[in-house]
Amino acid sequence: MKTLFRASFDLMLVVALLIAAGITASAQSAKLQLDQLDALANRASETVDVKLDERLMQTTAKFFAGKDPDDAEIRDLIKNVKGIYVKSFTFEKENQYAPADIESVLSQLRSGGWNKIIGVTSKKDGDNVDVYLMTVGDQISGLTVVSIEPKEVTIVNIVGPIDLEKLSQLEGSFGVPYLNLPPSKPKSDK
Repeated sequence: MKTLFRASFDLMLVVALLIAAGITASAQSAKLQLDQLDALANRASETVDVKLDERLMQTTAKFFAGKDPDDAEIRDLIKNVKGIYVKSFTFEKENQYAPADIESVLSQLRSGGWNKIIGVTSKKDGDNVDVYLMTVGDQISGLTVVSIEPKEVTIVNIVGPIDLEKLSQLEGSFGVPYLNLPPSKPKSDK
């Protein structure tokens, strides 16, 4: 009886640890909750909403099945991407949204394993662009770009392993804006 109790206790402990690990893993997900931004659509003159989950990404990759070398590069880039999510709102006038409208997204980026790697702020124009990465070990598991301008708010969330050197190939596709990332420096053999 004591052995049965001990085995059951050990099994319950393992299950509890697995559940805790699952909760931690889901808390560390690179996919942001962006639906709360939908309220901005009522005030915006133009709205962009892109939701490409893993299934749709696999379907999209099939469109790049041609022999064109550019198709092969894009297919290679998106084959492991789990999702691309974009919310963009353009307003007729300045100040038609409040910082509180996007606070829920920013609070997700301040916690949960995200690291801000680029921050550009223009006091003159009021344009702010921040780039965040989520990493697991040495692997990038997510990238988010937050662009806040007086008349426009854009959030781009890419989920899954990302090769930053190849990312520029997605600019202008799938709702991903032009990021103007600097080219990578050639590696020297020293």
